[in-house]
Amino acid sequence: MLNRAFRLAENNTTVRIELMAGLTTFLTMAYIIFVQPAVLSVDFAGQPTGLDPGAILLATCLASAAASIFMGLYARYPIALAPGMGENFFFISTIMALTAAGFANAWQTALGVVFYAGIIFFILSAMKVREILLNAISPSMRNGIAVGIGIFIAFIGLQKGGIIIAKPETMVGLNTNYFLDNRTLADITVFLSGLIVAAGLHGRKVRGSILWGILTATAVACYLGKITFTHVLGLPDLGKTAVFKMDLVGALSLTALPYILVFLFMDVFDTIGTLIGVAEQAGFVKDNKLPRAGKVLMVDAAGTVAGACLGTSTVTCYIESAAGVAYGGRTGLTSIAVGLLFALALFFSPLISTIGTYPPVTASALVIVGALMMNNAARIEWDDYSESIPAFLIAVGIPLTYSISDGLALGFVTYPVIKLISGKGRSISLTMYVVAAIVLAYFAAIRIRTM
Repeated sequence: MLNRAFRLAENNTTVRIELMAGLTTFLTMAYIIFVQPAVLSVDFAGQPTGLDPGAILLATCLASAAASIFMGLYARYPIALAPGMGENFFFISTIMALTAAGFANAWQTALGVVFYAGIIFFILSAMKVREILLNAISPSMRNGIAVGIGIFIAFIGLQKGGIIIAKPETMVGLNTNYFLDNRTLADITVFLSGLIVAAGLHGRKVRGSILWGILTATAVACYLGKITFTHVLGLPDLGKTAVFKMDLVGALSLTALPYILVFLFMDVFDTIGTLIGVAEQAGFVKDNKLPRAGKVLMVDAAGTVAGACLGTSTVTCYIESAAGVAYGGRTGLTSIAVGLLFALALFFSPLISTIGTYPPVTASALVIVGALMMNNAARIEWDDYSESIPAFLIAVGIPLTYSISDGLALGFVTYPVIKLISGKGRSISLTMYVVAAIVLAYFAAIRIRTM
């Protein structure tokens, strides 16, 4: 039945591969279950936002579960969804700005902002506007996006693994504190053990190499005393619920309206970037088209609306889905497995907390996946500078701006201009010129004011 429903044989996969791919994806993104409550419950000054941590945990698990399962059933892609990193920090900025503007329950207004942004996403998806945008992007640009995201998540993995740290003189640099700090040495040891095992097994073409790397890192962490399993079963402290607590009237005020547009921009480009990156990695793009792309975008929009209703920030496609794709996941059964694990996480919160809150354990998976996504660099038309330079700007822009949406904006603005100057302006669609104009207007009129 599953074979017929998800066309497993046609996609050269099995139920076991799909379920294990779902587990792999889940383990690489499970951190959001515990990061999200910590981020949304207090602002940057350490003051309570009004959102209860237990309510945020409940909203995160339920929204992620519902959106991921919907993705598997409706769009049939191995792409999982959860509240987006980046969007959640901007959500806090929105709460702080609305509080300063005199909103009594700023967090409720902020949820209303996310809700309306999700509704707009949904309308644009239904009108196939985002699908038109997706199909207008050239193969070189799509592969540049995949490369940029690969470097980005590898960079994040190296940070989580303790290899790279911030340095005032060079912004980033190699962490040499392990000579003096035993804790840093333990973190790096856990990370490297997972990375070496995963890379070595992948070199031997062992299926599930990334998951084996995570398990190895977990074992080493236990041995070094970084992880101690005391409880496995248990529900989180749900506390107060935030279900349907958004302020829909306040979110339509002139003060809040610009933030709706910002969330719209961030989610559109983060979703497109993630979708292209995962799709290129899995080989889903056929004849320069991505099958069922509109359905993926509809699911993303619905997830955002559901997340706001449940009490969390923007729910979007996760680039960590590439870990499951690297394992072999090719159908919606992978994302359904992820969704079910998010639902079960509510009952295994102590276990998930122990593994998910120690970043070096899963950091190796991000680096391996980032390395695998570098294959897309070979598909960029390097001989055509009007294609390769914008693609290169995206590839370096995403990790250097620490933002998928900002990196895409850099490439999308320069692409039509370079095409025009090179005498190839007619070779691209009108859509790309419109996108460049919108992005410029967005940064000039909105982004600068909300930074």
